[in-house]
Amino acid sequence: MSESAEQIPGLDLAAKSLVAAKGMWITAPRGTRVFEPGKQCGLFYLLTRGVIRVQIVAESGREIVLYRVGPGEACVMTVSCLMGHSLYNGEGIVEEPLAGYAIGLPLFNELMSTSPHFRNTILSDYSERFLDLVNVLENVAFRPLESRLAARLLLLGEQEGCIECTHQFLATDLGSAREVISRLLKRWEERGLIHLERGKIILLLTDKLRGIV
Repeated sequence: MSESAEQIPGLDLAAKSLVAAKGMWITAPRGTRVFEPGKQCGLFYLLTRGVIRVQIVAESGREIVLYRVGPGEACVMTVSCLMGHSLYNGEGIVEEPLAGYAIGLPLFNELMSTSPHFRNTILSDYSERFLDLVNVLENVAFRPLESRLAARLLLLGEQEGCIECTHQFLATDLGSAREVISRLLKRWEERGLIHLERGKIILLLTDKLRGIV
């Protein structure tokens, strides 16, 4: 078995051997679209590193993040499309450079039948992702955007207080428009809560941001 296959989380030794023998090793840089709306689902990804951001895009172009998939986690949209032989209604974008294995439907079904570890991962992730989606819906529908944006900034900047991201990234993450996010950030900069630089947001008055949350 290759060293890379041994690094797949959530699989027993027999399943890892099966994936190494029949799966396809893949790598992808940041920004790669691994699936998109209207396309047939043919592969399931088992990551050893990296993150895939799963989101939906409205006809207006507005994007909203549903959840993220990392090593040892299952993309439930992919699972649904594979098992239901349906088309994707969302897209998956590589957010952090990934590596891992891509497996087709026959091997996916074989793992579901023979590997309790794999099957348990799929089933547990289904329930977790359902709660994620409920949380997204609840936040977008009922929680003020200012509160959600402040919470996201505090989470992203909890280590160093300096966040490297674009306004578009925050808008997509929060299901809003870039222009709205930019206006809020500018308002907070004028109040001294943050400082804006090109591609960076520096948190200054974190207690004030927590008050907004």
